[in-house]
Amino acid sequence: GEGRQSMALALPEIDAVVHEIASNLTGGWVQKIHQPTQYALILVVRAAGQTFRLFLSADPKAARLHLLTERLPNPSVPLPFCQYVRARIQGGRVEQVEQIQGDRVVRITLTVKQKTYSLVAALTGRSADLVLLDDRDRILASLRHGQEQCGQDYVLPPNRPDRNIPSERTGSVEPLGSAFPVSASIQRRYREHDQECARQRLRQSRVAHIRKAIKKMSRRVQALQSDLDKAGRFRGYARYGELLKANLGRLVKGEEQVTVVDYFDPDLPELNIPLDPAKHPKDNMQEYFRKHRKYLAAEREIRPRLAQAERDVKRLQQEQRSIEEGVGDLETSPLLPKEAPKPSTHPRRDRKKMGPDAHTRSGPFRRFTSTDGLLIYVGRNARENEELTHTFAHSDDLWLHARGTPGSHVVVRLEKGTEPPHETLRDAATLALLYSDLKKSGKGEVLYTRKKWVRKAKGKPPGTVIVTREKSLYVSLDKTRLEGLKQRSQ
Repeated sequence: GEGRQSMALALPEIDAVVHEIASNLTGGWVQKIHQPTQYALILVVRAAGQTFRLFLSADPKAARLHLLTERLPNPSVPLPFCQYVRARIQGGRVEQVEQIQGDRVVRITLTVKQKTYSLVAALTGRSADLVLLDDRDRILASLRHGQEQCGQDYVLPPNRPDRNIPSERTGSVEPLGSAFPVSASIQRRYREHDQECARQRLRQSRVAHIRKAIKKMSRRVQALQSDLDKAGRFRGYARYGELLKANLGRLVKGEEQVTVVDYFDPDLPELNIPLDPAKHPKDNMQEYFRKHRKYLAAEREIRPRLAQAERDVKRLQQEQRSIEEGVGDLETSPLLPKEAPKPSTHPRRDRKKMGPDAHTRSGPFRRFTSTDGLLIYVGRNARENEELTHTFAHSDDLWLHARGTPGSHVVVRLEKGTEPPHETLRDAATLALLYSDLKKSGKGEVLYTRKKWVRKAKGKPPGTVIVTREKSLYVSLDKTRLEGLKQRSQ
């Protein structure tokens, strides 16, 4: 529709914003890289004594690039594409920013330690993408397609005429009095779209949170109802106790039941009361009174809690319906549990010599980035090993440990259903060896498995585990690999 067409950048706009970006960023250094949303990347570049934030988006409905005039929030844990790009081009020099063949494709050329990379922004609608290329234009990583195309030669999209762009907008740039007028104009145009996307993400997150709370609260209702039903079986036990009390003189130990006249019933029927033959008649009587007191306590304590839990479920269900219909308040409900605080997004690099005492200052665990850009976590002691494996790690994460010797637990964060890349596996195994008693020998065997096959050893000290379905990898402490890991430690 026309609304979607009007979101696209016209070719003259791309040309103008590329010129604006190039004139400010060429010769600058990439200091930081963030991925604020699923489809966007921010390069923080220091050039000519100033800090610039270059925003690149592969959103199919809003693909664009421009300099930011405002800060955007960052996720607490970097996404896989961001991790990979950080490992390759963070610290690199911006050599060139160019629009390729007058098309909707922009190439940013960077050099990092004598290596050349290209970050290509294809602003091509539904096929939009951000792609990192090596010096031979082979695909190293793709934001939209993951690892599907890795290793292939990058092929430019076919050059198409600039269709579907209203002629009155072509090349128009609103002077906003900003230092970056083209970027400011583009940013303002997309602000409403971005805000709606942010609201949609918040709405989805909110509904997911509410569903989780409803599920938890519903289990609570079921448990309370079950407790109440169990106690409800003792509702008439006070009468049994009183009838036993009235007939206590004729009862003897060893009887399995007694037949008495139920004087609580106007018809005075006979009633059979079960007895425990192992107990004295008086103890049988007291047991019936005790169970009736249990019933009264349940009615007094459980029923109000059950009623409140049922009301909470209904309120959460109503809140979910309101949000899904677009009329609900997205502020946190007092009924929902508070989310656990997430780790800092700005870990300070520890520049001490790598070794048993090296660690990050930004929280628990040593942290490294693998050759493939994946995060590797290493426990520093028994307590951290315990926390890393049994609290922090996900079931599909890779777990490693030097075989048959004391050492650190090592975890590689993996997306569900993915396999660890070979270089990442060797990086993690090298760290497991380095932070173990095998370090002095410089070589040894490292076992690895998925975290779900690692369980606590009962009755053993913290960090002691039982591992099943493990595989082995023989590694040595390769200096080049260690140096690379040291440079990518956080």
